Amino acid sequence: MNKVFKFLCLLFLVSSCQEENLTVKNIDVNWEFKAVEDTVYLPAKVPGTVHSNLLTNGVIEDPFFRMNEKELQWIDKKDWEYQTVFNVDKKTLSKDKVQLEFKGLDTYAAIYLNDSLLLTTNNMFLCWEVDCKQILKSGKNHLKIVFQSPINKGLQKRANLGYQLPNAVNDQSENGGLGKKQVAVFSRKPGYHFGWDWGPRLVTSGVWQEVYLKAWDKASINDVYIKQQKVEASLAEFQAEIAIEALEKFTATVEVFVDGVLKNERELELTKGLNQINVPLTIKNPELWWTNGLGTQKLYDVKVVLKKWNGTIAKKTERVGIRNLQVVQKKDKAGESFYFELNGHPVFMKGANYIPQDVFLDRVTVDDYKKIIQDMVAANYNMIRVWGGGIYEKDIFYDLCDEHGILVWQDFMFACAMYPGNDSFLENVKKEATYQVKRLRNHPSIALWCGNNENLTAWENWGWKNEIYNHQGKEVMDTVWKAYTDVFHDMLPKVVKSFDEDTFYWASSPTSEMGKDATLTAGDYHYWGVWGQQSPFETFDEFIPRFMSEYGFQSFPEFNSVEKFTKEEDWDVYSEVMQSHQRHPIGNKNIAHYMQSWYRKPKDFDSFLYVSQLLQAQGMQMAIEAHRRNMPYCMGSLYWQINDCWPVASWSTIDYYGKWKAAHFKVKDLYKALKGMFYANKEMLEFYIVSDALQEQPAKLHLKLIDFRGEELYTYQQDINIKSNRSQVYFKTSLNDLLMKYKSSKIVLQAQVLDKYQQVLDESLCYFEKPKDLDLTKPTITKKMIRREKNEIELVLKSDVLVKNVKLVANGDETFSNNYFDMLPEQEYTVKVTDVAVNAEEYLAGLRIESLLNTFAPDDSIRKQ
Repeated sequence: MNKVFKFLCLLFLVSSCQEENLTVKNIDVNWEFKAVEDTVYLPAKVPGTVHSNLLTNGVIEDPFFRMNEKELQWIDKKDWEYQTVFNVDKKTLSKDKVQLEFKGLDTYAAIYLNDSLLLTTNNMFLCWEVDCKQILKSGKNHLKIVFQSPINKGLQKRANLGYQLPNAVNDQSENGGLGKKQVAVFSRKPGYHFGWDWGPRLVTSGVWQEVYLKAWDKASINDVYIKQQKVEASLAEFQAEIAIEALEKFTATVEVFVDGVLKNERELELTKGLNQINVPLTIKNPELWWTNGLGTQKLYDVKVVLKKWNGTIAKKTERVGIRNLQVVQKKDKAGESFYFELNGHPVFMKGANYIPQDVFLDRVTVDDYKKIIQDMVAANYNMIRVWGGGIYEKDIFYDLCDEHGILVWQDFMFACAMYPGNDSFLENVKKEATYQVKRLRNHPSIALWCGNNENLTAWENWGWKNEIYNHQGKEVMDTVWKAYTDVFHDMLPKVVKSFDEDTFYWASSPTSEMGKDATLTAGDYHYWGVWGQQSPFETFDEFIPRFMSEYGFQSFPEFNSVEKFTKEEDWDVYSEVMQSHQRHPIGNKNIAHYMQSWYRKPKDFDSFLYVSQLLQAQGMQMAIEAHRRNMPYCMGSLYWQINDCWPVASWSTIDYYGKWKAAHFKVKDLYKALKGMFYANKEMLEFYIVSDALQEQPAKLHLKLIDFRGEELYTYQQDINIKSNRSQVYFKTSLNDLLMKYKSSKIVLQAQVLDKYQQVLDESLCYFEKPKDLDLTKPTITKKMIRREKNEIELVLKSDVLVKNVKLVANGDETFSNNYFDMLPEQEYTVKVTDVAVNAEEYLAGLRIESLLNTFAPDDSIRKQ
């Protein structure tokens, strides 16, 4: 009888284990919210923010429209509360452990379950978990979250610090009604919420990520780290470091599968509490992970299963890519190199800096993430820098970077400021860093952890150190600097070494080495002479660093985008509304200054927006060409910035509404794996070809000098062998010899690189005058269309004369494969148009074609030949 009873108990246990042990309930319905001082609740969306929920309920108007932002600064001074009621069944309550998990709370929250205080939070960048089984009840349960004003909390912390930190230049405290009392640095939430020189001041609170109720029996797999140990062509060796939380002592089995194949299993004795288990793994003939443009992005699914008597207790899956990635710093004659070596090959990094896609983070959808990553891939990026004034991005961002071969330079969330150094702040930051490093370390896309953005260069060069010394004394200056070194020279590198030791840590961007200011001969560099000091674009050729991690130039969004946040009365770049959507204090002045050097004065508002984009593209071209031309001395070009968080004039190459500016089309061409580029000094003209390829390639170089009506004036052909992974000159000539017979304002030099099948690999153009001085004439442009698919059209365009900066204009949400490009006479240009909502004939009839010539004033439109 006893044996039968034991057998039945064993059978019951195996049966119960084979059911899904972990249950997860998303608490995302029935939420409502109000200001704490109010009595009436309104419906709320979770995830969400107070601002977005107020907007949905019609309490406030669109914060991005015109100057509405200024009227909404009261929101961040109030405390807010959210509440919901959710049901819990008896089966969930019977589980050994029940937890509430808050993926993201913004920021100072007190959490109550059935009127009992469960938890208080103080960090937007942490996931918060709390046991709640003893407070839960079968049936309805009441959950309430009270958010304290981040402004009031910040003011309190500022007053209690005992000394004054330097004023962070981007904290728009005066716009928020705080005068000079800046508080952004006291809260672990995104700095850009408090304003930036491209963003509004809209300081949010709310449940910004999901809330889950999780329940499980016996044990849970808390974390799996697939630690790479050795990668060779024939074999890759790993260690699966597994963290298991057991609620009691018992014997179990761990199985590890790779792409569904059992690779290893281990019997183990689990003790009550946290257990750390290491399981070795090997993969024969591994398929390597490569960046976009260099190879495929193979991702292996590694599944860890915890079993008892063949019944599954817990499981967890991670996706990993197998690659060798190193940051190489070697002393040389100039200083010290700084480049990324992937699978044994130095790789020039091409990309941009990235900011959050919206001020209100709950509004960023999965489709938005897919689009921005696809925009990177389409523009031939292989790296993106997640900038330190925003957020550690959501999992899907890194998943997509893994899938598409985009390496991530990951900043910790510190930017352009000095921070407190008290024990509570340091403890909070350590928890944040540990959580984020462990969360992201399995992603093959994570290339580098960077301590902060520009904090060191600000301390050294923005007058902060001397200001504190002169007004508060050496003791306070030393205190502020110690807080810096405690975080960026001690704590963060230790966290990275402890939890992701294979990934490179860089203390600050830009810097030449830990604690040392940036130079052009070592480390990374931010160059802002262009724009910041109004240095001419040509200085990009002079300031060549080892790795350029920031530079850029502003432009306005296109007219269709501006229409979305303005009224017709606002259509002047100096109107109050347009200037409120230009956060750099001399932004419009800078654009006008550079425009005067390169372009004729645009005839109207629409033309000014368009020419500002051409100007930005011109600056980006000169910068990127300088960086790529000078490889391997310079091995990276990450411009500021790819995207916007609201509609604004900024350095972005894609506006808030997802529209590519002229510069993004230009970057797409400049970042190609094989790119030709002209470089002229006072006497010589050189033609470079830069190749990212890992093998040499035979090709043919064709050069043709023509006038703007298409007459050939000079031709040159040569068989060449394009060297792999380098920049090299393949043609040079005296400018005087080339131009002595012709008028420089009427000619263009075309270079084509052809493969062995006579297919054009690249085309580059060289003009001999600035755009404002070119003798342009009115073109006759023909257009024809071939429908390819239901929502895709292929356009073929041709002109009788040169057309500068062709812009295709339509009123829908369609996207163009190319735009803002130059057309040579009698040459066909093919453009694919996707997401077309109307029939082909109707679309063709409504399509407008503009060019630089259209922006000239009537008395300056056509120059006599």
